Amino acid sequence: MEILKAIWVILCEMAPYVLFGFLIAGILEVWVDRQTMARHLSGRGWRPVVKAALFGIPLPLCSCGVLPAAVALRRRGASKGATTSFLIATPQTGVDSIAATYSLLGPAFAVIRPIAALVGASLGGMAVGKFGDEDGAATEIAPDITEAERPRGFFRKSLAAVRYGLIDMVASVGGWLIIGLIVAALITVFVPDELFVSLNRYPLLAMLAVVAVAIPMYVCATGSIPIAMSLMMKGLSPGIAFVMLMAGPAANFASILILSKTQGRRATAIYVLSVVMTAIVFGLLIDLTLPREWFAINSGCHAGCHDSIGWFPAACAVLLLVLLIYTQITNRHHHHHLTENTDMKQTFKVTGMNCPHCQASVQRAIASLPGVEAVDVDLHGASATVVGNVDPEAVVKAVTTAGFSCSL
Repeated sequence: MEILKAIWVILCEMAPYVLFGFLIAGILEVWVDRQTMARHLSGRGWRPVVKAALFGIPLPLCSCGVLPAAVALRRRGASKGATTSFLIATPQTGVDSIAATYSLLGPAFAVIRPIAALVGASLGGMAVGKFGDEDGAATEIAPDITEAERPRGFFRKSLAAVRYGLIDMVASVGGWLIIGLIVAALITVFVPDELFVSLNRYPLLAMLAVVAVAIPMYVCATGSIPIAMSLMMKGLSPGIAFVMLMAGPAANFASILILSKTQGRRATAIYVLSVVMTAIVFGLLIDLTLPREWFAINSGCHAGCHDSIGWFPAACAVLLLVLLIYTQITNRHHHHHLTENTDMKQTFKVTGMNCPHCQASVQRAIASLPGVEAVDVDLHGASATVVGNVDPEAVVKAVTTAGFSCSL
């Protein structure tokens, strides 16, 4: 019962901001032209690298969902340094996570988080541009199907933005948000305060331990917020919690493996090092130079104010909970009905998909091939069923080009 109460309190506090962030995310998705974005990211020097970080900071993509977008930008002419900057900045923040950070952790974290993402992404991108693998010529490709099918007119765009924000985005980060809430509640209820108090005596060691746990843990930028809040409520310093906010969403083993294939091992090593070093340096700066009052959390309210929650946060929490349940059920049970002509049906194994963004990218890549009549991409089964007269090698190449591993 205490776990459910803790989840409910955290959900009520963050739901209004998360829903607002999701709507802003829908507006960005529908109105931002990716072709124009890619043109700004071409060329060498620091300007395209900084632009890539600024483009990526408000976009609500996780560390796996950002990979296909980065691959597409790279093939449209973005430099390797700019692509790396985009890869670092994008999963660490997002309008939804910034809003949720403000709701649970306060304005100081909400301001420092995007600043750290900008600094780390810019430095990492410039390092890749100078010391990374040899930068070959990027290949121009046709616009994505999603660009060609963008709705026209204000009303249609508004509906598309709402659908993308409250359905597609919730489906994308919903699973990790649920995990974050559960982990936060478990920490709050079961982990003794004395454990974190002892870790707090050795901040650098604690930060390295958080990095070691956060990277394989795979949590999105929004899902990391309640975990960081729970760590602070147990006595850990704001700097240590900040490492969780930045390192957890930025990288995971799947994305690192894919990056090593698309960007090169040296560029991938610089990418990971940039994420870790930026998180730790900013964490130390927070603990050593900034007033602790800026990061104060009213732990008493989290522990016992669930009876005084207002109607609006509670309504937003119920709406978010309904959307989470709906999108998770839909993702697990929705499949296209393909033709029964088995002579034209092929099934491929696809690895590297971790969210609906990845699923949609694989779907678009295969559907764009000539001869494809229908495609069913199973996210949880890690497979793609293709119907039509299409060369299997072309399917494998299309999925690999999109940033995933594919085999028949």
